[in-house]
Amino acid sequence: MERFGQEYARLCAAAGAAPQEAVLRRLREPDGLRGRLDLAAQSLSLQTCSALGRLLPGAAPFAALALGDCGLSEEGVRLLLHGLCSNTTIKSLDLKGNNLRTMGAEALGKLLRQNKSIRSLTLEWNSLGMWEEGFSFFCQGLRANNFLQRLDLRNNQINHQGAGELAMALTQNTSLQELDLRWNNIGLLGGRALLNCLQSNKTLKKLELAGNNVPGDILKAVETCACCPALSASEQALDHNQDREAILSEAQNQVDILSKEVLSLKDEKNKQFMDFVDTVDKQKAERARSEKMSAARVSQLQEALDEQYSIMNSLKTKLQMTEAALALSEQRVHSLGELLHAMKQEQNSVADCHFRELQQQKQEGADREGKLMHDLSAASEKNLLLRNQVDELERKCKVQQDQLFQVKQDLTNTTAELKLRAVEAEERLEMEKRRFKQSLEDMESLRVKEVERMTQHMEASERSMHNRIQRLEAIRISLEEELSQVKAAALTERGQAEEELVKVRSQARLEEQRVEHLEEKLRLMTESRDEAQNCCLKQKEMVAEAQAKVKQLTLYADGLRRRLDELQQDLDSKEEEKVTELNKVKVELQEQIGHLEAERAAQDGLREKIAALERQLRALSSNHREALLDKEGEISLLLEKLRMKEAEISRVREEETQRASFLQSAIMSYVQGSRLGTHSSRK
Repeated sequence: MERFGQEYARLCAAAGAAPQEAVLRRLREPDGLRGRLDLAAQSLSLQTCSALGRLLPGAAPFAALALGDCGLSEEGVRLLLHGLCSNTTIKSLDLKGNNLRTMGAEALGKLLRQNKSIRSLTLEWNSLGMWEEGFSFFCQGLRANNFLQRLDLRNNQINHQGAGELAMALTQNTSLQELDLRWNNIGLLGGRALLNCLQSNKTLKKLELAGNNVPGDILKAVETCACCPALSASEQALDHNQDREAILSEAQNQVDILSKEVLSLKDEKNKQFMDFVDTVDKQKAERARSEKMSAARVSQLQEALDEQYSIMNSLKTKLQMTEAALALSEQRVHSLGELLHAMKQEQNSVADCHFRELQQQKQEGADREGKLMHDLSAASEKNLLLRNQVDELERKCKVQQDQLFQVKQDLTNTTAELKLRAVEAEERLEMEKRRFKQSLEDMESLRVKEVERMTQHMEASERSMHNRIQRLEAIRISLEEELSQVKAAALTERGQAEEELVKVRSQARLEEQRVEHLEEKLRLMTESRDEAQNCCLKQKEMVAEAQAKVKQLTLYADGLRRRLDELQQDLDSKEEEKVTELNKVKVELQEQIGHLEAERAAQDGLREKIAALERQLRALSSNHREALLDKEGEISLLLEKLRMKEAEISRVREEETQRASFLQSAIMSYVQGSRLGTHSSRK
């Protein structure tokens, strides 16, 4: 054990955490306590759990491990049980009071499948049955285990479904001899499942089912079958009144099951309606998406047309600019022609003047003849220059006329091409419009078919549900008749029981007198002081257990209150969702009516569809009101149960306070009596 403690300290130091002193002290205890490692009521940290989980595989220096009330976390339990999976020396494991849940149940199932040494497993005061999935893993591990002999599952919140899983595991288990299931919530169905499994299990010798709301006949049959598995079913029958009580409880359970089935049918119908609404929403979304695509295509075509129109406008502006330039060039040519004509006239006039001057000056002399010849040559040169300029202007005018003709031809070609493109774009737009219209018509026909199919399906489901409700109503009437018969028989038996109760009360009075006489003798006995102290300790333990039960009941009551709040919130949210969905459907139907007013032939069909949808909505609203009424009834039942639980808690508290006061008065009277006796003997 000392070496085990050293290894624990080394692993904690390696993990960077300080070892717990309480654990080290328990590991270093004397040799006489080596057969058991008791770590009960020690708050074990996660590092301690990890270190112990690494030390437990293989052979450990003790045969029993007590980890009760250690406040283990889910991860800590997983680490410890992982180490115990391959342990070969530990025979007894105590894990009570650790609030084990889903992960703990799964780790326990793995432990039961792999470990071959543990013979006794104590799991009292946990929550293994609260989560069905984790408890099913635990039951699978128990089914595969053939070495465990004693299993304690007290106060684990196991319901009838968990008892069914446990019964299936017991049918294949061949080693378990003692099973303690006291103070759970197994009920009638769980008790029957366990009773049926005992017919095939031949090893279980002791099965405790007290405090599980199991009828007395089943309890007695279970005890008989567990003690003597060879007895037949006929030898396990009880009295007639116990059978009637079992029939009464079974009828109540059947009524509860039928009400649950009706609620499930209502939920299924609501789900079908929501699926129908989802399909309608999907169709609307597809329609909106197709409309968006068609609008995008139309916008693209419109942009192409606008682009072509802009090109045409630019070409027109270019044409106007070229025409203006042509006009300017023509005007310039015209001005140049006028200038040329004026120059010719001026030249002619100048020539005439010169000629006259020459004729006049011929007579003046020969000296002026050279000067006149020079002036004529200059005028001729000037005339040649003017002619060259006129030719160049005529050539430029011809080039500009050719360019203007080419621009006009290009303009005619582009206008023709643009017209063709515009015609093609209009044709494509018409085709897209026709295609979009056809797709809308196809979608409308598909939606009409889908609505008709859904209405037919809803009508068929309503007919089947109506038939099923009628069958359930007939079953309920027969059960009520049986219940009335059982109540009448119970009244007669109640009278007999009251008579027997009077007799028992008389006997109780005699017993009380006898007890008083014995109490007087008890006061005179001096040797019973130690026994009274032991009784006091036991009462304190009972008070602690009662306080723990009261805490558990308060937690359960808080859970019920939270469940009530959640149910109320769910009801409010569902009501708001229904109102919003109704408003949304009405708005969408009004929009569809507004869009399809132009189509008179389709308007009649849409009005019929709207009327059918409104009828469905009315039916669904009535069903929703009925569901709300059912929920309110359930809430009232839960409130009644909560009040009953609170009354039971207060009653338990009062009883415990009375017991404590009685015990304190008895101890005080005893102490006073003992003091008086010793004082008198001294005198």
